[in-house]
Amino acid sequence: MIEKIIEQNVWDVLKSTELPIILYGMGNGADMVIDELQKRGVEFADIFAGDAFVRGQIFHGKRVKKYSEICEEYKDFFIVMCFAVHDDETIDFIKKISSEHPFVAPNVPVADSGVFTREFIEEHDSEFDRAYSLLADDESRQNYINILNFKVSGKIQYLFSSEKDKSYIYSEIFHLGDDEVFVDLGAYDGDTVREFIDLTNGKYRKIFALEADAKNYKKLLKNTEETENIFTYNLAAWDKKETLLFEKKKGRNSKLSKSGNVEVEATDIDSLIHEKFTLLKMDVEGSEEKAITGAQKSIKKYLPKLYMCAYHRNSDMYAIPLLVNSICENYRFYFYHHRYIPAWESNFYAVTQNNIL
Repeated sequence: MIEKIIEQNVWDVLKSTELPIILYGMGNGADMVIDELQKRGVEFADIFAGDAFVRGQIFHGKRVKKYSEICEEYKDFFIVMCFAVHDDETIDFIKKISSEHPFVAPNVPVADSGVFTREFIEEHDSEFDRAYSLLADDESRQNYINILNFKVSGKIQYLFSSEKDKSYIYSEIFHLGDDEVFVDLGAYDGDTVREFIDLTNGKYRKIFALEADAKNYKKLLKNTEETENIFTYNLAAWDKKETLLFEKKKGRNSKLSKSGNVEVEATDIDSLIHEKFTLLKMDVEGSEEKAITGAQKSIKKYLPKLYMCAYHRNSDMYAIPLLVNSICENYRFYFYHHRYIPAWESNFYAVTQNNIL
């Protein structure tokens, strides 16, 4: 696989640039980028945010500015994006400013330690090759190479060239029917449930939705009050029944941590659901391998369509398809990226011949 990676590590590029480095965005992502730069002895010159977010804040000792102010102060500069986004308006703005100045969106870990580099790919070259060999079509294989090159370089053009609307997956890969039983692991506030209902025109048999975070679970309950045949659980998806510790984080996600102070009950799907299901989705903040292991009996027995997020851990890009393949060799794998910067919503989808019309 390493021979297909044509890009340099983004961190090496930032270390070698003579342009002032300007951070775009605040928060946890910016903290991680700054930490990684400091490890390499690289300083950033300034920071800006969207005009709607600039209120005279101080971040890491610097006043947060508007993009227009940065343009007035610097003739040219290197922009380093430090947050995640998927709305069209912000992405259009990003496309504009990335055409005006050098621009990268480094791939910092979501639920992992260590940044994604060429060296990581080289270290696991055989695993990446095996995962690549499981992909069922040329488009998935090209997407896979594109996303790996993005993760190494932070060049957002790789994301844009790999984008696919989610509706394509449901209609052309999953071929959803009127009798689906959907198991949603990591249901958040019901966003994928809504997506599923919309794309099936409300014709399905049953939905099981698990969400570990208590605050998100309340949103899930509220947003699905009028949803028919849905069963919700304030549980984490795991490989067995267990009490886990989570570290509460701002925003959407909580992080599994041995030092966490929030107890969350977890379960394996094989113990929880005792009927055939046809679609299994996993977006569980880096616990995808655990969730797959906890559903392996059901996967072998029912051969459900699989929707598996592959961006939380560096190893997800090879470990997830290899694990499923070890459970059942009949699955065909597809890989697509959906609109998001950085490579969030880069997912594996898997079906067996039973699922293909």
